[in-house]
Amino acid sequence: MVYCERVACYLCPMNIPVEDFNDLIKNRRSVFPSQFVQGETVPEHIVKQILTNACWAPNHGQTEPWHFTVFSGEGLKKLATFQGELYKAEAGDAFKPAVYEKFQQQPLKASHIISLGMKRTTTKNIPEIEDIEAVSCAVQNMYLTTTAYGIGGYWTTGGVTYRESAKEFFGLEAQDKLLGFFYLGIIAVPSLPGKRSPIEEKVSWVNG
Repeated sequence: MVYCERVACYLCPMNIPVEDFNDLIKNRRSVFPSQFVQGETVPEHIVKQILTNACWAPNHGQTEPWHFTVFSGEGLKKLATFQGELYKAEAGDAFKPAVYEKFQQQPLKASHIISLGMKRTTTKNIPEIEDIEAVSCAVQNMYLTTTAYGIGGYWTTGGVTYRESAKEFFGLEAQDKLLGFFYLGIIAVPSLPGKRSPIEEKVSWVNG
Protein backbone atom coordinates (compact mmCIF):
# COMPACT_ATOMS: atom_id res chain seq x y z
CA MET A 1 0.00 0.00 0.00
CA VAL A 2 1.12 3.54 -0.78
CA TYR A 3 0.21 6.65 1.20
CA CYS A 4 -0.41 9.78 -0.87
CA GLU A 5 -0.29 13.09 0.96
CA ARG A 6 -1.91 14.90 -1.98
CA VAL A 7 -5.23 13.21 -1.24
CA ALA A 8 -4.41 12.22 2.36
CA CYS A 9 -5.38 8.60 1.98
CA TYR A 10 -4.04 5.17 1.20
CA LEU A 11 -4.00 4.14 -2.44
CA CYS A 12 -4.11 0.73 -4.01
CA PRO A 13 -0.99 -0.50 -5.86
CA MET A 14 -2.53 0.84 -9.11
CA ASN A 15 -2.21 4.34 -7.61
CA ILE A 16 -5.83 5.34 -8.23
CA PRO A 17 -6.61 8.53 -6.25
CA VAL A 18 -9.37 7.67 -3.81
CA GLU A 19 -10.90 11.15 -4.02
CA ASP A 20 -11.34 10.68 -7.77
CA PHE A 21 -13.02 7.34 -7.18
CA ASN A 22 -15.33 8.81 -4.54
CA ASP A 23 -16.30 11.62 -6.93
CA LEU A 24 -17.01 9.07 -9.66
CA ILE A 25 -19.50 7.26 -7.43
CA LYS A 26 -21.16 10.47 -6.27
CA ASN A 27 -21.57 11.71 -9.85
CA ARG A 28 -23.15 8.53 -11.21
CA ARG A 29 -26.61 9.33 -12.54
CA SER A 30 -29.30 7.71 -14.61
CA VAL A 31 -29.51 9.52 -17.94
CA PHE A 32 -32.82 8.80 -19.61
CA PRO A 33 -33.34 8.26 -23.35
CA SER A 34 -35.06 11.64 -23.66
CA GLN A 35 -31.76 13.21 -22.53
CA PHE A 36 -29.71 11.59 -25.30
CA VAL A 37 -28.47 13.28 -28.47
CA GLN A 38 -30.62 11.64 -31.11
CA GLY A 39 -28.67 10.02 -33.94
CA GLU A 40 -25.25 10.06 -32.26
CA THR A 41 -23.51 6.78 -31.52
CA VAL A 42 -21.30 5.77 -28.62
CA PRO A 43 -17.93 4.53 -30.01
CA GLU A 44 -17.69 0.75 -30.14
CA HIS A 45 -14.50 0.60 -28.08
CA ILE A 46 -16.31 2.31 -25.20
CA VAL A 47 -19.22 -0.13 -25.41
CA LYS A 48 -16.76 -3.03 -25.29
CA GLN A 49 -15.03 -1.51 -22.26
CA ILE A 50 -18.40 -1.12 -20.52
CA LEU A 51 -19.09 -4.82 -21.11
CA THR A 52 -15.57 -5.81 -20.04
CA ASN A 53 -15.91 -3.90 -16.78
CA ALA A 54 -19.33 -5.42 -16.21
CA CYS A 55 -17.81 -8.88 -16.43
CA TRP A 56 -15.34 -8.04 -13.64
CA ALA A 57 -18.18 -7.79 -11.12
CA PRO A 58 -18.01 -9.98 -8.00
CA ASN A 59 -19.89 -13.27 -8.24
CA HIS A 60 -20.21 -16.25 -5.92
CA GLY A 61 -18.20 -19.25 -7.05
CA GLN A 62 -16.86 -17.45 -10.12
CA THR A 63 -19.95 -18.51 -12.03
CA GLU A 64 -20.23 -15.25 -13.99
CA PRO A 65 -24.02 -15.63 -14.34
CA TRP A 66 -24.58 -12.65 -16.63
CA HIS A 67 -25.63 -12.84 -20.26
CA PHE A 68 -25.71 -9.64 -22.31
CA THR A 69 -27.16 -9.02 -25.76
CA VAL A 70 -26.15 -5.73 -27.42
CA PHE A 71 -28.56 -4.01 -29.81
CA SER A 72 -27.44 -1.18 -32.10
CA GLY A 73 -28.22 0.14 -35.56
CA GLU A 74 -30.90 -2.02 -37.19
CA GLY A 75 -30.81 -4.20 -34.09
CA LEU A 76 -32.58 -1.44 -32.18
CA LYS A 77 -35.46 -1.65 -34.65
CA LYS A 78 -35.62 -5.42 -34.19
CA LEU A 79 -35.81 -4.98 -30.42
CA ALA A 80 -38.48 -2.29 -30.75
CA THR A 81 -40.58 -4.44 -33.07
CA PHE A 82 -40.21 -7.51 -30.87
CA GLN A 83 -41.30 -5.87 -27.64
CA GLY A 84 -44.10 -3.92 -29.28
CA GLU A 85 -45.59 -6.98 -30.95
CA LEU A 86 -45.18 -9.11 -27.82
CA TYR A 87 -47.04 -6.51 -25.81
CA LYS A 88 -49.76 -6.32 -28.44
CA ALA A 89 -50.15 -10.09 -28.49
CA GLU A 90 -50.36 -10.52 -24.72
CA ALA A 91 -52.01 -7.34 -23.43
CA GLY A 92 -55.56 -8.45 -24.24
CA ASP A 93 -58.20 -6.03 -22.98
CA ALA A 94 -55.48 -4.01 -21.22
CA PHE A 95 -53.92 -3.02 -24.55
CA LYS A 96 -53.15 0.71 -24.80
CA PRO A 97 -52.05 2.26 -28.10
CA ALA A 98 -49.83 4.77 -26.28
CA VAL A 99 -47.93 1.97 -24.53
CA TYR A 100 -47.55 0.08 -27.81
CA GLU A 101 -46.19 3.22 -29.45
CA LYS A 102 -43.71 3.73 -26.61
CA PHE A 103 -42.46 0.16 -26.96
CA GLN A 104 -41.89 0.84 -30.66
CA GLN A 105 -40.19 4.21 -30.28
CA GLN A 106 -38.23 4.21 -27.01
CA PRO A 107 -35.38 1.91 -28.14
CA LEU A 108 -34.73 4.07 -31.19
CA LYS A 109 -33.62 6.94 -28.93
CA ALA A 110 -30.54 5.04 -27.77
CA SER A 111 -27.16 4.48 -29.31
CA HIS A 112 -27.01 0.95 -27.88
CA ILE A 113 -29.24 -1.14 -25.64
CA ILE A 114 -27.82 -4.01 -23.60
CA SER A 115 -30.24 -6.66 -22.37
CA LEU A 116 -29.39 -7.77 -18.84
CA GLY A 117 -29.77 -11.51 -18.50
CA MET A 118 -29.09 -13.77 -15.53
CA LYS A 119 -28.06 -17.29 -16.48
CA ARG A 120 -29.01 -19.50 -13.56
CA THR A 121 -26.12 -21.39 -11.99
CA THR A 122 -26.98 -25.09 -11.97
CA THR A 123 -23.58 -26.70 -11.38
CA LYS A 124 -23.09 -25.30 -7.87
CA ASN A 125 -25.29 -24.96 -4.81
CA ILE A 126 -25.72 -21.21 -5.13
CA PRO A 127 -29.04 -19.51 -4.25
CA GLU A 128 -30.78 -17.78 -7.15
CA ILE A 129 -30.69 -14.43 -5.37
CA GLU A 130 -26.89 -14.50 -5.45
CA ASP A 131 -26.87 -14.85 -9.24
CA ILE A 132 -29.26 -11.89 -9.42
CA GLU A 133 -27.04 -9.90 -7.08
CA ALA A 134 -23.99 -10.64 -9.24
CA VAL A 135 -25.71 -9.27 -12.35
CA SER A 136 -26.76 -6.21 -10.37
CA CYS A 137 -23.11 -5.64 -9.45
CA ALA A 138 -22.24 -5.94 -13.14
CA VAL A 139 -24.79 -3.24 -13.94
CA GLN A 140 -23.25 -0.94 -11.34
CA ASN A 141 -19.92 -1.42 -13.11
CA MET A 142 -21.66 -0.37 -16.32
CA TYR A 143 -23.01 2.74 -14.64
CA LEU A 144 -19.63 3.75 -13.24
CA THR A 145 -17.93 3.17 -16.59
CA THR A 146 -20.43 5.34 -18.47
CA THR A 147 -19.88 8.06 -15.86
CA ALA A 148 -16.10 7.84 -16.29
CA TYR A 149 -16.45 8.22 -20.07
CA GLY A 150 -18.99 11.04 -19.77
CA ILE A 151 -21.77 9.23 -21.61
CA GLY A 152 -25.33 8.46 -20.58
CA GLY A 153 -26.50 5.19 -19.08
CA TYR A 154 -29.90 4.05 -17.83
CA TRP A 155 -31.06 0.75 -16.31
CA THR A 156 -34.75 0.17 -16.95
CA THR A 157 -36.91 -2.76 -15.89
CA GLY A 158 -39.75 -1.64 -18.12
CA GLY A 159 -40.87 -3.01 -21.45
CA VAL A 160 -40.92 -6.80 -21.65
CA THR A 161 -38.51 -7.34 -18.76
CA TYR A 162 -40.67 -9.63 -16.64
CA ARG A 163 -42.51 -11.48 -19.40
CA GLU A 164 -41.61 -15.16 -19.47
CA SER A 165 -42.32 -15.29 -23.20
CA ALA A 166 -39.59 -12.72 -23.85
CA LYS A 167 -36.69 -14.80 -22.54
CA GLU A 168 -35.93 -16.82 -25.67
CA PHE A 169 -35.39 -13.69 -27.77
CA PHE A 170 -32.53 -12.71 -25.45
CA GLY A 171 -30.88 -16.14 -25.34
CA LEU A 172 -32.35 -17.09 -21.98
CA GLU A 173 -33.98 -20.31 -20.82
CA ALA A 174 -36.84 -21.00 -18.44
CA GLN A 175 -34.67 -21.02 -15.30
CA ASP A 176 -32.93 -17.77 -16.29
CA LYS A 177 -34.17 -14.23 -15.74
CA LEU A 178 -34.31 -11.05 -17.77
CA LEU A 179 -33.42 -8.24 -15.37
CA GLY A 180 -33.97 -5.29 -17.68
CA PHE A 181 -32.13 -3.20 -20.23
CA PHE A 182 -29.21 -0.78 -20.08
CA TYR A 183 -29.58 2.16 -22.48
CA LEU A 184 -26.49 4.00 -23.74
CA GLY A 185 -26.34 7.39 -25.43
CA ILE A 186 -24.47 10.64 -25.87
CA ILE A 187 -25.67 13.15 -23.31
CA ALA A 188 -27.58 16.19 -24.57
CA VAL A 189 -29.23 17.20 -21.28
CA PRO A 190 -27.27 16.38 -18.10
CA SER A 191 -29.08 14.96 -15.08
CA LEU A 192 -29.59 17.08 -12.00
CA PRO A 193 -27.29 16.69 -8.99
CA GLY A 194 -28.19 13.72 -6.84
CA LYS A 195 -29.37 13.64 -3.24
CA ARG A 196 -28.76 11.08 -0.52
CA SER A 197 -29.79 10.91 3.11
CA PRO A 198 -27.02 11.18 5.71
CA ILE A 199 -25.45 7.80 6.42
CA GLU A 200 -26.46 8.23 10.07
CA GLU A 201 -30.06 7.60 8.99
CA LYS A 202 -29.19 4.36 7.21
CA VAL A 203 -26.33 2.83 9.21
CA SER A 204 -26.20 1.11 12.58
CA TRP A 205 -22.85 0.54 14.28
CA VAL A 206 -22.11 -2.34 16.63
CA ASN A 207 -18.84 -1.73 18.46
CA GLY A 208 -18.29 -4.48 20.97
